[in-house]
Amino acid sequence: MTENTTSPAPSAAPEEAVRTGGDAMSTAAPQSSAAPDRKKLVEVDHIQVQFGNKRHPFTAVDDVSFAIYQGETFGLVGESGSGKTTIGRSIIRINPISKGEIRFDGRRISGKLSRAEDQRITRDIQMIFQDPMSSLNERAKVGYIVAEGLYAPGHNLTEAERTKRVNQALLDVGLLPEFSSRFPHEFSGGQRQRIGIARALVMNPKFIIADEPISALDVSIRAQVLNLMSRLQKERGLTYLFIAHDLSVVRFICDRIAVIHKGRIVELAESEELFQHPLHPYTRALLSAIPQPDPEVEKHKKLLVYDPSVHDYRVDKPAFHEILPGHFIYANEKEMDEYHSMLHQ
Repeated sequence: MTENTTSPAPSAAPEEAVRTGGDAMSTAAPQSSAAPDRKKLVEVDHIQVQFGNKRHPFTAVDDVSFAIYQGETFGLVGESGSGKTTIGRSIIRINPISKGEIRFDGRRISGKLSRAEDQRITRDIQMIFQDPMSSLNERAKVGYIVAEGLYAPGHNLTEAERTKRVNQALLDVGLLPEFSSRFPHEFSGGQRQRIGIARALVMNPKFIIADEPISALDVSIRAQVLNLMSRLQKERGLTYLFIAHDLSVVRFICDRIAVIHKGRIVELAESEELFQHPLHPYTRALLSAIPQPDPEVEKHKKLLVYDPSVHDYRVDKPAFHEILPGHFIYANEKEMDEYHSMLHQ
């Protein structure tokens, strides 16, 4: 079976302030001087996520704040264990937060909610998981997997209406409605990920969290899935949180990128701005690890290794600064002077 999608151009890159906490952070969120007049669909405000018990807590996400505009793709990038998936799972209410607040479409969605509000969030926010096989029920047919969310209270659809919605969702991701009667193991990895995308689309969501949706796929299939997501975003006006560990991937699909390290966002900028002016040493280390298509360049490139001990925050405390319009970095005053010098070299 073949997989066909068109390759649309990425949407224009919006800008917004993101802030993550430090020991001397102010309570007011920073405002970008280049912030556009667009609607904030998702607002993450001072959230903290902890695991374990009260005596021995492990802080996976520490005082993180950011906003995602309606219609954009916001990238969250970091190495394994950095907390990026935890943030996505907290937005969709899988992982509870211990501090802070999450708002969706202007309403608080963290903490206890009414049944009606919980059903609304379930409809409006969907998630595409990393492993397309383990996230699908191998004993259920594709038609039921895609339609499962439509059986939840509040939909009140007939069987014919559910079937129509499922068939349309499968067509939207480039699969035939006849595939409804098959099982997930009968499909390739790329097709299984399309089924996962169809399962999210059938709910007609406003916001989709894509948790490393292509990392488990063959290289030849990755571009097709990315193109599919871009096309669906343009057709449906979707908003994405795209979680990944590969900066070269998020450069293709994301409007803005936030780089996260050990539960804190260290740099945020528009995609091209981040690639042109990477400032934080962790961001530069991630960029240096991207393979280059030129063998000579790859042979002589310098691989950077990030050493957190280069930061001395004992006296000069860090904060989130807007060093360029829409470009934020987590640094203290001494580091800010160094970053300004880098920009003028």
